Amino acid sequence: MSPDEPFDDGLAARAVIAADGTLTGWSEGARRLLGHTAAEVVGRPAVSLLADRDDPPPVPDDSRWSGTLTLRHRDGHLVSVWVVAHSRPPDAAETTDWLAVSPPDSSGQGLPDDPLVRMALTQSPCATMVYDERLRLRGVNEAMAALLGLPAERLLGLRPTDIGSRPQNTELEEHLRRVLNTGRPYDMQTYMKATGESRGPHAWLARMAPLADGTGRVRGVCVTAHDFSDQYRSRERLQLVNEASVRIGTTLDVNRTAQELADVCVPALADFVSVDLLDPREHGGESHGPPVPPVNLRRAAHRSVTTGSPEAVDKPGQVDVYPESSPQAASLVAGHTVVAPGASGDLEQWLTWDPVRFRQIREYGIHSTMSVPLQARGTTLGVAVFTRFRRPEAFTDDDVLLAEEVTARAAVCIDNARRYSRERETTLTLQRSLLPRTLPRTAAVEAASRYLPATRSGVGGDWFDVIPLSGMRVAMVVGDVVGHGIQASATMGRLRTAVRTLADIDLAPDELLTHLDDLVVRLSQESGGDNGTGEVGATCLYAVYDPVSRRCTLARAGHPLPLLVPPDGPAHQLDLPSGPPLGVGGLPFESAEVELREGSVLAFHTDGLLVSPERDVGAGSRMLRDALSAPSDSLDETCDRVLHTLLPPGGSTDDVALLLARTRGLPSAQVATWDIPADPALVAPIRKQVVDQLGHWGLLDATFTAELVVSELVTNAIRYGAPPIRLRLIHDASTLICEVSDTNHTAPHLRRAKTWDEGGRGLLLVAQLTQRWGSRHTAEGKTIWAELALLDDEI
Repeated sequence: MSPDEPFDDGLAARAVIAADGTLTGWSEGARRLLGHTAAEVVGRPAVSLLADRDDPPPVPDDSRWSGTLTLRHRDGHLVSVWVVAHSRPPDAAETTDWLAVSPPDSSGQGLPDDPLVRMALTQSPCATMVYDERLRLRGVNEAMAALLGLPAERLLGLRPTDIGSRPQNTELEEHLRRVLNTGRPYDMQTYMKATGESRGPHAWLARMAPLADGTGRVRGVCVTAHDFSDQYRSRERLQLVNEASVRIGTTLDVNRTAQELADVCVPALADFVSVDLLDPREHGGESHGPPVPPVNLRRAAHRSVTTGSPEAVDKPGQVDVYPESSPQAASLVAGHTVVAPGASGDLEQWLTWDPVRFRQIREYGIHSTMSVPLQARGTTLGVAVFTRFRRPEAFTDDDVLLAEEVTARAAVCIDNARRYSRERETTLTLQRSLLPRTLPRTAAVEAASRYLPATRSGVGGDWFDVIPLSGMRVAMVVGDVVGHGIQASATMGRLRTAVRTLADIDLAPDELLTHLDDLVVRLSQESGGDNGTGEVGATCLYAVYDPVSRRCTLARAGHPLPLLVPPDGPAHQLDLPSGPPLGVGGLPFESAEVELREGSVLAFHTDGLLVSPERDVGAGSRMLRDALSAPSDSLDETCDRVLHTLLPPGGSTDDVALLLARTRGLPSAQVATWDIPADPALVAPIRKQVVDQLGHWGLLDATFTAELVVSELVTNAIRYGAPPIRLRLIHDASTLICEVSDTNHTAPHLRRAKTWDEGGRGLLLVAQLTQRWGSRHTAEGKTIWAELALLDDEI
């Protein structure tokens, strides 16, 4: 019953029967029919009202029963009435199980001819019924009675909730009351199987229109039912296609895209959907044309209306082999959809190759499958299998068209994701090959680094490097090429190689950036940029640290400022001249020099570490300072803490490069310096002082080589250089460095002396006796240096 109307309207006879057969409700209409009052029958067994208690009506198999019963009147005579009974829904207001109703005229003769009913029924071409002001059925045509599954003459006088207990009956009664109160028509849509239908559920449109008399007073409501299943299914298909275009392909992840396809189609199109993809033949290669059975397919995703997808035979990521007789292989070979209905036995024949899948069919009642190949750009990617076991209807031709439309969209997205994955993996491989695999161990700094590629926009051109220089100095560089993809990675490799080459000739940071800027301008011109701008661009920060003087010289080209973490203080940014980005051309670069205490940490990074949609750069800078200032046991731990603090769980939208370097100082006891007079006769005493110093350091085994190198370098400086001349020896655990400086800017070069030449073999001798040698320009002139490797027993 509707909660807004009383159980008893005084007309229809109504009785409520509990699950144990006890009467719990009795209307005034029932009293008038059988003479018993509510007080006399409530609480008694309902079977006591039957004329023949030994022959009760059968218990119905479904939720409704109708038929003629012979009942005994209170005064003893027999009354034959037509009754419709239906079980009450669990959430009904009554706490009983069955409602039995007999219409006011149970004889089936119908009400007298009513002009209102006659007009409505004769003018309506559809299944029609008419209700009066009290929501009693006043007229119904045969088409509507057939849908209700009850005789038309037996329905008169009943309300919608008397005829059935479905939620649609209650909803219809509520809308009828609204039409009566407002006088405005109303359309109610529902998807259900009508009681009198033998087919599956349909989409119904119940159009309710008020019936008014000549004065405009609403006297009743006319209801017509229309089967608009075709329009409903067309709308559902269009909605599914639109939803697929929005929900499929939100990422460039192959498995995620396959899962989105399965999610969209369950339960809208199928009860279970699996997406299986062909494995690329080798390193992302493509397979054109149909595959040759048996086919190896990897489960990418599946989805079921049942929680946990128990119908799935394979787990995501698992590879299974499908023979030619399987629907998956058949659709891939044929290149079109294969539908296997269970009604004709085709499905069981298809899957006899796999006992596990055959058992799944029987256990879950699978009756229809549809295998749709995933194809894009002439490439076969895999197959999507749609399965029905809860929905009773098999797949139709319209379902095939819909599935093909959705899978075609998904196939394009999967193909794009695979192409992106291949390109990303190629770029990552190139990027890793161009970045240093390990950082060199130097006496100047202890270094740690991290590089993370972008998760969405593709691999970029961020790089870092630590380059050992002469005199135990070290260069540190961090750069960022504009753009993403293979081109950016290739440009990064060229710039990193150029930086290493320029660093090898010991250019000052500002001079190195000037040469690097010229290179970027030329690269931009080669790529077709206008005046060398717009095509190739980069930022860079270059620093050189000297552990002897403990001073660091830095210059930057449009790069984010580095941070300094003193041994006993919080992190802060270094104030450096900005400098234009590389590729602008024509603008100078400036360097700055800072003195660093031993144990200070320099932090270099690219802008991807600070830029985030969730915060501004200022907030990112504060978070970075806090992360660097926190105490830690190692630089690697600090790197991990920085990335965890600043990057979102899903990764950064841009590449991130981070380089941390803790400075070391070389004790003065490991450095010896002499001022050399410009007199060749004093070379021998200098050699003696060098031998004494090596003996003091415990490096006597290196004295022979060191004497020869020092003698040659000092002699060349006296002969070809300009005073003042200075000799410096530096040593650490594994290396002895000899440096001779003078104020002549002319650098020597190695040459091979001819047979009759009396000189020219000095530098060749130095090159053969030392690990490496070279020269570097200074503000005062030049320095010639040579490194000698110390043996293990000298360390």
